[in-house]
Amino acid sequence: MRWAATYFPILDWGRRYDRSVLTNDLLAALIVTIMLIPQSLAYAMLAGLPPEVGLYASILPLVAYAIFGTSRTLSVGPVAVVSLMTASAIGEVAAQGTAGYLEAAVLLALISGVMLLAMGLLRLGFLANFLSHPVISGFITASGILIAASQLKYFLGVKIGGDTFYEIIAELGLRAGETNLYALGIGSGVLAFLYFVRLRLKTLLMSRGLGLRPADMITKAGPVLAVAATIAIAVMFDLGAKGVALVGTIPQGLPVPGLPAIDLELVRTLAVPALLISLIGFVESVSVAQTLAAKRRQRIVPDQELIGLGAANIAAGISSGYPVTGGFARSVVNFDAGAVTPAAGVFTSAGISLATLFLTPYLANLPQATLAATIIVAVLSLVDFSIIRRVWIYSKADFSAMAATILGTLFWGVEPGVVLGVVLSLVLHLYRTSRPHMAVVGNVSGTEHFRNIDRHTVATTPEILSIRVDESLYFANSRYLEDRIAELVAERPAVRHVVLMCSAVNAIDASALESLEEINHRLHDAGITLHLSEVKGPVMDRLKCSDFLEKLSGRIYLSQYEAMQDLGGDSDGIADSAAQVPSVIPGVRQ
Repeated sequence: MRWAATYFPILDWGRRYDRSVLTNDLLAALIVTIMLIPQSLAYAMLAGLPPEVGLYASILPLVAYAIFGTSRTLSVGPVAVVSLMTASAIGEVAAQGTAGYLEAAVLLALISGVMLLAMGLLRLGFLANFLSHPVISGFITASGILIAASQLKYFLGVKIGGDTFYEIIAELGLRAGETNLYALGIGSGVLAFLYFVRLRLKTLLMSRGLGLRPADMITKAGPVLAVAATIAIAVMFDLGAKGVALVGTIPQGLPVPGLPAIDLELVRTLAVPALLISLIGFVESVSVAQTLAAKRRQRIVPDQELIGLGAANIAAGISSGYPVTGGFARSVVNFDAGAVTPAAGVFTSAGISLATLFLTPYLANLPQATLAATIIVAVLSLVDFSIIRRVWIYSKADFSAMAATILGTLFWGVEPGVVLGVVLSLVLHLYRTSRPHMAVVGNVSGTEHFRNIDRHTVATTPEILSIRVDESLYFANSRYLEDRIAELVAERPAVRHVVLMCSAVNAIDASALESLEEINHRLHDAGITLHLSEVKGPVMDRLKCSDFLEKLSGRIYLSQYEAMQDLGGDSDGIADSAAQVPSVIPGVRQ
């Protein structure tokens, strides 16, 4: 039973479900459903898909995540960034508005789901660590700008192409004279209304005596009110005849579950975009889940989250949806509305299903400018320019990766921008660790501590060179280690002992081991003895698998202080001699 609960978290929280929890989950589901109806339509439009696809992607995926996911409050469905990435990926293989475009989107969801599920079963959640926080932040910021810019065509009521920021702005500039004033009025009015709802309405309602919960529900229903009002305006003034783009007829009814057509060549083409969507979606989702779980002292299992998101995307793929992940805005609303378990997602799924069955006929006259305004309000909250300044001040290397991601996404494309940021991050990491910080250290008077001679007043001995290496040793920095030690020894003719302080060394690979052997050999030929101190247990375990310890000219010391005592270092009061410490202490895991 415990094994089953590990892979099916519903078996854990489901057996403690009661009427009180049911009430809270139903209320949360009602609020989230009201929010999701216009949002799902808008994000489908952002992905270049028919609006009903957004509704389909908000039904079965929520049920699948409720069964397999570990977050109690994460709300899964279409999100802005993944919608943009979906449009970018399938736009390369099919023309928007064609049957092939929709088939590619559905297949993309299925491929992404299988990848996430496989990564979860193989415990490969660590792969997401290759997406550094500056790269993710830069990508989300750039995506927010790109998405907002792409929606301006609906405000102006013009048709433009272009996938990059430069192409979109250039096209808008060329066609600005064709602006439809009715579309501009609808879009601008909805945008102003939604910002008022987000920033002021709740406070205003509470100041008029309305309770917190009713005021919150009315605020969350703001987009629905905008949808209803603009539909009424479009019908009343016949805006469709005046050139305002409307959503059009939306099929009434639920999708019939089934596997999409599997084209192996198309699968190969979509594999890389699906992997990027999977990784970015997972990082975004698990970040939101962990943030909300921490507020209630709950636990998220990242590898199981991969399985949950994989199941959600497979569910999207078999129900005519497109890739989904955990959304920040809807999850926060779900959390604030009092959701206790993932059952709230199941109830939300039921609400979206009812809307798909009975409300879609009323959405035909919805202006696309209304949905565009909904998207812009949602994505501009993702744009965070302050983090760019903070990263610039803290780390120029991380800023370089962030800037490359932002510029690459805006002016080259979504996928190239992410890849550029990841590659640059890895290259900078390799460069940084290929030249590790190495400090000559001395004893701090009256203590057993050793610190950098360039930063502190410390005692040293001419015959002993103590070097602290502040990095794990591996192939990229092994040659630098050899060169740096040779340089330091050459500067100190009186040196007879070199002590390599390994307190910050967490690993030594085969290349670094060969470099240590070469250093030991060269120093021995020069009449200098090499010693190691403060070697960590796992590192010592690996060294024992080689013959390095037998060839080492010196000793292995538990601490730098004992090394200085044993080697006769005059460290401001440290005894000139002490009991010798054996090279390897039997039975001690160091």
